[in-house]
Amino acid sequence: MAPDAVAPAAPRWVSLRVVASDDDTRARAIEILVRGGAGAVQEMGSALLTHMTEGEALDAACCALAAAGASVERTELGAVDWSARWHTRVGVQRVGRIAVAPPWLSDEIADAEIPIIIEPAMAFGTGEHETTRGVLALMQPLVRAGDVVADLGSGSGVLAIAAARLGAVRVFAIEMDPDAIGNAEENVERNGVADRVAVLEGDAATLLPLVAPVTLVLVNIISSVIVELSPLVRDALPTGGKAVISGILVTEREHLLASLAGDGWVPESELREGEWWSSVIARR
Repeated sequence: MAPDAVAPAAPRWVSLRVVASDDDTRARAIEILVRGGAGAVQEMGSALLTHMTEGEALDAACCALAAAGASVERTELGAVDWSARWHTRVGVQRVGRIAVAPPWLSDEIADAEIPIIIEPAMAFGTGEHETTRGVLALMQPLVRAGDVVADLGSGSGVLAIAAARLGAVRVFAIEMDPDAIGNAEENVERNGVADRVAVLEGDAATLLPLVAPVTLVLVNIISSVIVELSPLVRDALPTGGKAVISGILVTEREHLLASLAGDGWVPESELREGEWWSSVIARR
């Protein structure tokens, strides 16, 4: 940097808590947040939680949310060093045969049958969320040697890496957020599965038909997107083929199962952790 150059000011962050009165408003609110620049939106009960930087995009998103009928609570966070915060939040996760940890805790999972090292990035963690643990648990008895797996909304790539380590011969990690792609590629390399895992950037609705047929699909995405993708996931699998779905609130379970039944899905097993529900579904 030149002696007289001035370093740009660090971005100032705002925490948003959005409450929608019904499913349609919730889906619209998520769309507004993502299009406004939110890197990830977490569903916690009736609320949507995310972080955005101060500026015109944030103000426009808040106006659009209000117009859509959602209530918005803003909490000013100031300048936040997210990299430092990740190091204090991320720990070791053990799920069946699999243990996941960040690099600085790798020694703690050396005894695991399938250790996976994930360098966390903002919004793409190491399996600490209940929905990720649900998929990790349910997928373990399903993945067989030689399987071809599609991981939709792959984030850090932890589920795709797990599928490869469990024996899949080919895994397609599909993610539409460009900020996640580099992190996922680094994690794939770090865990020695780059010969089996392909990280693809783009919309799952476009890319899944291109990589089909597959033998197993992992879908850890919000319930409204699972409903949208259901016919495409079904068509990507053979009769009897299975998908592991997560990202679903327990309160959404009955509505989601009814919708999936209309697309020819049968539930086979399920897990609940806190307010989150995960399931294995099979194609008729």
